[in-house]
Amino acid sequence: MATNLQIDDQLILKAVKLGGHNTKKAAVTQALIEYIQYLEKQKILALFGTIEFDPDYDYKEQRNRV
Repeated sequence: MATNLQIDDQLILKAVKLGGHNTKKAAVTQALIEYIQYLEKQKILALFGTIEFDPDYDYKEQRNRV
């Protein structure tokens, strides 16, 4: 899907240079991948303290089941 974006030239050139990318597209793609990973991590971190767990659960016992 072709998309036209107006991105600040200085930002994109700096991203290409710092990231060692060969193209603007590669820099934008990498930035999007990292942004998505960041958002997914934030969703996981938001779960901390909200999920109940059983303190008596023995994960090692589960490993030994065959």
